[in-house]
Amino acid sequence: MGNRNKKILFYDTTLRDGSQAEGISLSSHDKVLIAKRLDQFGIHYIEGGWPGSNPKDMEFFHMIKKAGIKCSKIAAFGSTRRAHMKVKDDAQVKALLDAGTKVVTIFGKSWDMHVTEVFKTSLKENLLMIYETVAYLKDRKIEVIYDAEHFFDGFKANPEYALKTLQQAAKAGANNITLCDTNGGTLPHEIRHAILKVKRSVKTPLGIHCHNDSELAVANSIQAVGEGCVLVQGTINGYGERCGNANLASIIPDLQFKMKVPCFPMKKLKELAVLSHYVAEVCNMPLVNNQPFTGRSAFAHKGGVHINAMVKNANTYEHVKPETVGNHRRYLVSELGGKTNIMIKAQELEMKFQKDSPEAKKILAEIQRLEYEGYQFEAAEASFELLVQRVLGKFKPFFTVNDISVRTENIGSSQPRSIANVNVIANGVEHVESAEGDGPVNALDSALRKALGRSFPSIAEIRLTDYKVRVVNSEAGTAAKVRVFIEFQDKHKTWTTVGVHENIIEASWKALVEAIEYKLHKG
Repeated sequence: MGNRNKKILFYDTTLRDGSQAEGISLSSHDKVLIAKRLDQFGIHYIEGGWPGSNPKDMEFFHMIKKAGIKCSKIAAFGSTRRAHMKVKDDAQVKALLDAGTKVVTIFGKSWDMHVTEVFKTSLKENLLMIYETVAYLKDRKIEVIYDAEHFFDGFKANPEYALKTLQQAAKAGANNITLCDTNGGTLPHEIRHAILKVKRSVKTPLGIHCHNDSELAVANSIQAVGEGCVLVQGTINGYGERCGNANLASIIPDLQFKMKVPCFPMKKLKELAVLSHYVAEVCNMPLVNNQPFTGRSAFAHKGGVHINAMVKNANTYEHVKPETVGNHRRYLVSELGGKTNIMIKAQELEMKFQKDSPEAKKILAEIQRLEYEGYQFEAAEASFELLVQRVLGKFKPFFTVNDISVRTENIGSSQPRSIANVNVIANGVEHVESAEGDGPVNALDSALRKALGRSFPSIAEIRLTDYKVRVVNSEAGTAAKVRVFIEFQDKHKTWTTVGVHENIIEASWKALVEAIEYKLHKG
């Protein structure tokens, strides 16, 4: 491991390569928000975009100058000059200079097929394009990172020419030459072989830029660092075109904890999960639960055997401590968890009973019965807490429902209306209220809270923040059961409840009532 004592630099391209992912569309303001978070974390380079390609990217470069970036270097991205044109006359090179960044990343062609079939020029002209563009920018005191696009594919096809393209960038004074696995089809041993050859041909510091089309972007990036690359390009959460880019949220802890390569101070690593979730939120891309290190399920334990071992020694089923990356351990309540998991959750809820007690057996039996019907409690811990209270005979309802009804009018029109009527008894007083909503669930939520508001003013503090529907038995078609998760939030916490029924309104109502009951139960 040649880089154990070398400082590895991280180059984030979420704002450019990451934004090319299907489903992501970032405004200039969004890009500034992400850049500021990356800067706070300590990312060394932030690629802001391609100023010659669209007005939005140029707007970002103007806005970022006023954003108070303290740590990161902002890089503009662009191409070598066009074939048979002087660099100073190339409009996109002018746009790179107009962006006003101290770092410019230039990509050029390493694969002879791309030179002749995409650029439609000669191999000799391509070498001149690389040299002259890099030299032109270096003459203006700009730090230049040269991205050798499709390098590994080009190296396989014509190694002699691929190496010549790198030599031109090195001769022109590039500060770093980054080798790109643009198609994402290279294997780790091929990465190693190519880098060993490159190191014999150029002495310029090397970088690595991998795509994830073979799900090897992280592995290939780590392999490259092991072979001497000192700059790693990637995106937060692996966002990017097609199957994405190398995920920096995985590479950073892998290098730091597994390879013992110094990356960031430990206090910064503890901010990794927050950074990962923040970027996902701004990109409007829900973070997949099973994403390593930063996903919600990365340190979640469900199987009874696992949980029993975890209680004795956390190293049995965790490769790193969750708090080192800002995540936390979770024990999931399910039919697979057994009595050990129930005991752990009971302790969290400050309930005391023995593992082999009748209470524990009764709770497990009820969980198994309800999960057979389609319930899931691992993502609805508020419902689990109320279930335990009911089984132990400690649950006291704050209200009873006499009657509810909901109807939706003008279906198929541009303005459908949903009206709900609720009749409840709270503190011995009957309350009858109705409310209109954007949909039947919204109408029920409004009517119920309206009816209970006089007896329980604290209900005014809460708001519904998420509503999810899952089909339990899809083979039943339109008669299938549905599982509804409802998430509420107040000033202090967030909680989720679950309801299951063949009727989506009934399933929603079950979850809604439990969410209100939980709020009143917790005060």
